[in-house]
Amino acid sequence: MDVERTALPGIGLQHVFTTAKGRRIGTISHRDGRRDLLVYDRVDPDTCVLTVPLTVEEANALAELLGTARIVERLTELHRQVEGLVSAQIPIAAGSPYDGRTLGDAQIRTRTGASIVAVVRDGNVVASPRPDFGFQARDIVVVVGTAEGTAAVGDILATG
Repeated sequence: MDVERTALPGIGLQHVFTTAKGRRIGTISHRDGRRDLLVYDRVDPDTCVLTVPLTVEEANALAELLGTARIVERLTELHRQVEGLVSAQIPIAAGSPYDGRTLGDAQIRTRTGASIVAVVRDGNVVASPRPDFGFQARDIVVVVGTAEGTAAVGDILATG
């Protein structure tokens, strides 16, 4: 799917895509964190017919409804296809040795063979976090690997 990304100077960033049925839908991400959900006219796809302003909390809730569930669906399907592969959702607890440290510091893949495929923070999904991604207490880390590997990740994130 192609997503058009347009910088809006002084406002933020606009993303627009066309659905399989030809409907254009988009968002405007304002610099202050607010979001607008956009729905374009069926006949004139350049005309926005509906703008739904969302608070940060509303945008996070919508993202969680659309994004988190989709990641879980994909992982479930992957489990059906690959025997022995499991996923786990591991919280970063307050007091974890990795609260405030980076993914790279943990060396998860090297130490366990498991992969961190996403982190859910305040309802936002960070897919494929980079080594410089910093963990915070209350993050939910989504891990894929063997049962032993994912358990080891839980141990590492809890005790170091």
